[in-house]
Amino acid sequence: MSDSAGSVPQTPALFNSLGIAVLVLRPDLTILRANPAAEQLIGLSARRMEGRGLGAIVRFESERLAGLLAQGDAQIAAHGVATSFHDSALRQIDFVLSPVTGFPGWQLLSMHDTGSSDSLRDTEDLPLRAPAILAHEIKNPLSAIRGAAQLISRKLPDKDKPMAKLIAEEVDRIAKLVDRMQRLGREKPEPVAPCNLHQVLHRARELVEAAGLENVRLTEEFDPSLPPVLANQDSLVQVLINLICNARDACKDGEHPEVTLGTRFVSGFVLNVMRLGRPIRLPIEIRVSDNGPGVPRDLRDHIFEPFVTSKKNGQGLGLALVNKLVRDMNGRITHERDEVHGWTHFRIHLPMVK
Repeated sequence: MSDSAGSVPQTPALFNSLGIAVLVLRPDLTILRANPAAEQLIGLSARRMEGRGLGAIVRFESERLAGLLAQGDAQIAAHGVATSFHDSALRQIDFVLSPVTGFPGWQLLSMHDTGSSDSLRDTEDLPLRAPAILAHEIKNPLSAIRGAAQLISRKLPDKDKPMAKLIAEEVDRIAKLVDRMQRLGREKPEPVAPCNLHQVLHRARELVEAAGLENVRLTEEFDPSLPPVLANQDSLVQVLINLICNARDACKDGEHPEVTLGTRFVSGFVLNVMRLGRPIRLPIEIRVSDNGPGVPRDLRDHIFEPFVTSKKNGQGLGLALVNKLVRDMNGRITHERDEVHGWTHFRIHLPMVK
């Protein structure tokens, strides 16, 4: 059975549905049109980009590439090009430049953030079962060690009892670490349901403030019109507490420490989820930002992996657990460092209730 004319997607709908960022460029390199994926990648609305020169929006570090763009008839594909958008920090971008057939000087510029591709791909087989197996093997002997320390303490003179107490306290500390490792290895996700995002954010903020902000200023930039998100409320509260506390700790020693919580609606953010066997839209963004020094460069590509940490006494499980909890809700989390303005951003993208 053939489709009727009214049921066939038209060109604007196809353009706006592309999961890769695309800009349509006039011969003078001004932007005619930007799709929603380009809005997401660049961080500006199509209305703010259209009519402006490409150089004011996208800046390539390579002068040679800028020269090829100006030619207007080059077919170019490049990987990992140092690029900045608007006033943002440098990022590694894959791009393809194609001339428009039949329209001399007109070009299509498609772009893909190689840095976010690794963090956004659906890696359901991340090696998280190993910590769970290790945790199971550790817990039984821990109980025996703690029991032995308690028995010994009863027979020791008072001057030696603090040593037995130290053993018991260290066992308790390790047991808590083991519990977190087990949560990393838990394969069955918690159920999701409609959640009021801002109620969750306020709950997380209250809990962090109760524990102490240590003179860190906490501000909010919320979009009050956002619809409910599809998430597990308890897991989302835990994720936000972890991110807010990390942000507080990262900036608290600065001259004017500040943490910002933000929410917004972003169109064009689509991800293929292997577990669900279909693409899923993630239009709701939560942002936790701080003006601290940022994650060391050599750790930035690995911060969501288990046992990776920049904290002196950190265990390296906090962000790994955050990543797992967000993925269990069919969401994604990314990290970005803005060296120009001195801010670190963690962005969570979640599905909304249909």
